[in-house]
Amino acid sequence: MNFIEEMTWRGMIHDIMPGTAEALNKGMCSGYIGFDPTADSLHIGSLVQIMTLVHFQRAGHKPIALVGGATGMVGDPSGKSQERNLLDKETLDHNINGVREQLTHFLDFDGPNAAELVNNYDWFQNMSFLDFIRDVGKHISVNYMMAKDSVKKRLSADAKEGMSFTEFTYQLVQGYDFLHLYRTLDCTLQMGGSDQWGNITTGTELIRRIGGGKGYAMTCPLITKADGTKFGKTEGGNIWLDAHRTSPYEFYQYWLNTSDEDAAKYIKIFTLLDQPTIEGLIQAH
Repeated sequence: MNFIEEMTWRGMIHDIMPGTAEALNKGMCSGYIGFDPTADSLHIGSLVQIMTLVHFQRAGHKPIALVGGATGMVGDPSGKSQERNLLDKETLDHNINGVREQLTHFLDFDGPNAAELVNNYDWFQNMSFLDFIRDVGKHISVNYMMAKDSVKKRLSADAKEGMSFTEFTYQLVQGYDFLHLYRTLDCTLQMGGSDQWGNITTGTELIRRIGGGKGYAMTCPLITKADGTKFGKTEGGNIWLDAHRTSPYEFYQYWLNTSDEDAAKYIKIFTLLDQPTIEGLIQAH
């Protein structure tokens, strides 16, 4: 199974850095996706990223799931119009344990390309502010950071809240994650939603400028519904992957109520059925 070809026909590639496919074709690679521990359960919006790691592992590569114990304390500004409430350490630890448990249901943590779970708090907890601005901050210019869409949107004339220094530096923090995983686990690919492209490419820049190496990037499109409403949301809120938050009945009903137009897209993204089977089902339907 070729990972890029598989993701392409499933409609799961939004942006991809040149050379990524060639790098993956050389043999087993390690790639990671970060998960935000804002709750003790992921919701179905996270399923796109989980399925990306599943396909990555099925293609013979090593998936790394990063749970953001440190970045969860900062808050990702990507796609946000205002700064969110920051979580304390105790709440984050509880959320991380819940997310970690859920990911074990999707990824294989044994075998030659066993998945790994990492928490970026492990490498940030002993790093001082001075260490960070000296060893990381000096390698990326403010001009480079200002050019990112997530920053420009928050600093636009329409944005009333502006952007805190904390949020502005988020891309450097996430970029350092990629550099750390490149150094410690030989991780050369970061994946994520299309709103993460700016943060991911900052990571590839740090790998080039500090690590003297080559990192790659790939993003998936953000899932939208044909009727314009937000995917993964109902009148009652998020559709969670935890049965205590969203009952199996509610979960089933959400998918059952999907429009025909969306169903043809979702069956490619959220199942492991192969291309002939899916094309046959769509044609028959």
